[in-house]
Amino acid sequence: MKVKHFFYSALVLFSISAILTSTSFVLSQTTSSSTSSGTVTTAGVVSQDTKDEIDALNIEIKKRQEKIKELEGTMNTYRQAINEKQTQVSSLKNQLGMLDNRMAALQIDIDLTNEKIKQTQLEIDALNLTISDKEKTIARQKNIIAKMVENIHAGDQKNYIEIMLTYNNFSEFYNELRSTESVYVDLGQSVKMIRLAKEELDVRVQQVGVKKQTYIDLQNQLETTKGNLSQQQFAKQQILVDTRSSEARYQTLLKNLKQQYTQVQNEQTSAEDKLKQKLRSENKLTVNGDIQMFWPVPSRVINAYFHDSDYPFRKVFEHSGIDLRAPFGTPIRATADGYIAKARRCTLSSCYAYVLIVHSTTISTVYGHMSKILVNADQFVNHGDIIGYSGGTPGTVGAGPFVTGPHLHFEVRLNGIPVNPMSYMAP
Repeated sequence: MKVKHFFYSALVLFSISAILTSTSFVLSQTTSSSTSSGTVTTAGVVSQDTKDEIDALNIEIKKRQEKIKELEGTMNTYRQAINEKQTQVSSLKNQLGMLDNRMAALQIDIDLTNEKIKQTQLEIDALNLTISDKEKTIARQKNIIAKMVENIHAGDQKNYIEIMLTYNNFSEFYNELRSTESVYVDLGQSVKMIRLAKEELDVRVQQVGVKKQTYIDLQNQLETTKGNLSQQQFAKQQILVDTRSSEARYQTLLKNLKQQYTQVQNEQTSAEDKLKQKLRSENKLTVNGDIQMFWPVPSRVINAYFHDSDYPFRKVFEHSGIDLRAPFGTPIRATADGYIAKARRCTLSSCYAYVLIVHSTTISTVYGHMSKILVNADQFVNHGDIIGYSGGTPGTVGAGPFVTGPHLHFEVRLNGIPVNPMSYMAP
C-alpha cells in the first residue's frame, strides 16, 4: 500500500512540478499603494503598463500638490489683509476693502478646492489601477491552481506501470521525488498568497471608498464657498447702492443699523420675558432646558457661523446665529415644540422680519429674514410645523438692511443670550 501511494504521489507531484516550472507564480508580483503623501506607489513587480500609468498619475498628483501649496500661500496673504482691516475704524472704504479681500480669498478657496478635487480624482484613478491589476493577478493564479487540480485528477486515471515507464531508472525517480518535495509547500504558499492578495484588494477598495467620500466632501465645500462668495458680492453691491459711494451716507446707514439691531434685541428680550411670565402662571412651560432641535430648513449648508470672524458686518455687531442656505420662499419649520413669543411682520425691505419661539424656561429660537410669516403671538407649534418662508434677498420685504443674500438666519438663546446653535442641533 505504501508503494502504491509512493508511486501515485510521485506522478501527481511530477505533473505539478511541470506546471510550476513552466509558469511563474504571478502572486509573487505584488502591488502596494500609499496615499498618505497623496501619491500611489508600487512595490515589487506589476505589469509595465500599469506601472507606467501609475507613474504618470503620480506626476499629475505632484503638480496638483505644488499648485495647492501655492494657493494656500496666496490665501494666507489675503487673510492677513482682512485681519488688518478688521482692526481699523469702520468706514466705507475700509468696509469695501474688507469685502474685496474676502471675495478674493473666497475665489482662491474655490480654486484651491478645485485643485484638491482634481488631486483626489487622480488618487482614485491610481488606486483603481492597482485594484484592476490585483484582480487580474488573482484571476491568473486561480487559473494556474485550477490546472494543477486538473492534472492531479488526470494522474488519478493512470496505472502504476505507466508511472514507472516515465523514468529510465529508479534513481531518477527518487531524485525527482526529492525535487518535488517543495511543490507541496509552493502549492500551499500559492493558496496563502491568493488569500493575502484578496485581503490587500479589500484594503484598496476601502481606500477608494475613503477617497470618494473625500471627493464628495470637497464638492460640498466647493458649493458652500461659492454660496459665500455670492453673498459677499451681494453685500458689496447693496452697500454701494445704499451709500452711493458716500462716506457720510455710509455712516448714517451704519448708525441706523446699530439702532435697529439694538431695537430688535430689546424687542425680543421683552417679548420672551412677557410670554415666559404668562406661561409660568398657566403652568404651560417645561423646565427642561436640554432640547435637541431639528433643522429648520432642508439645507444644512452654513454660509456664516456663530460669531463668524468672516462675517462682513462684524464691525457693527457679532453674528448671533448661523446663516443656513435657503432659496427665497423655502418653508421654515419650528425646530422644537414651543409658543410663539413674537412674529414681526414687515412691509419694507429695510425692516427685519422674524419669529421668536419659546421652548422652555431657558431655551428659545429666532428665525430671521422671513419673506412671509404664518404664525401669531401666543400660538403653540409642534416641531416640524411650517411657521413661514425664507427671504433674505436684498431689496425684498422683511430682508432687513445690509443683508448678504437669500438665507435663513437662525438663533438659539439660552436665558435670553444668543449661544452657538450647533450645540443643540440633531445630527
